[in-house]
Amino acid sequence: MPKVGMEEERKTSIIMGTIKAIHEKGYAATTMADIAKNAGVSTGLPHHYFGSKAAVFNATMSFLLKDLSKQSRSRLLKAKTPMERIDAIIHTNFSDEQFQPSVISAWFAFYVVARTEPATRRLLQVYHRRLISNLTAEYHRVTDRQTAITAAEGTAAMIDGLWLQCVLTTNRPDGSPATMLVQDYVKKCFDSFETTDTPQ
Repeated sequence: MPKVGMEEERKTSIIMGTIKAIHEKGYAATTMADIAKNAGVSTGLPHHYFGSKAAVFNATMSFLLKDLSKQSRSRLLKAKTPMERIDAIIHTNFSDEQFQPSVISAWFAFYVVARTEPATRRLLQVYHRRLISNLTAEYHRVTDRQTAITAAEGTAAMIDGLWLQCVLTTNRPDGSPATMLVQDYVKKCFDSFETTDTPQ
């Protein structure tokens, strides 16, 4: 009988093996055998737990998204004002953890695979909706909802666009310059708001 927790350990190993395989070979060239080898499990186990390469990849991205959310929550706990909370979200997206080479490779694959795989596209849409929703909630504390949504969409676009620019234009991505650019945009948004005691 398998030890308690063994299944989850194996699934995590397979996810880690997937991240490594994608970084080494790219998503298209990665096989289930590559994933199993990297995970240190039998060739059939990824199929047994996930069913297909697409399903393994979606589970992998769900894992990375949960990790991103966990990092964000940790920073948010220390923030008090709306601007500080938005700043926490920005710093999380440009943290050293998000600029690990293997994580970068996985995120690139995420955007590419989402173009053709409906389940992956839905996962990407959930991520974007959550990011915009979290930003909107903070902006809405000091301005009307429509203005908050517009500011949130602009902030999210800057985060995604500058992250891609960072990883595409240098071999050693550094999130600091991008962080400052997004912070400047956020400050200008807050400066333009008519601050009220309660949102309209």
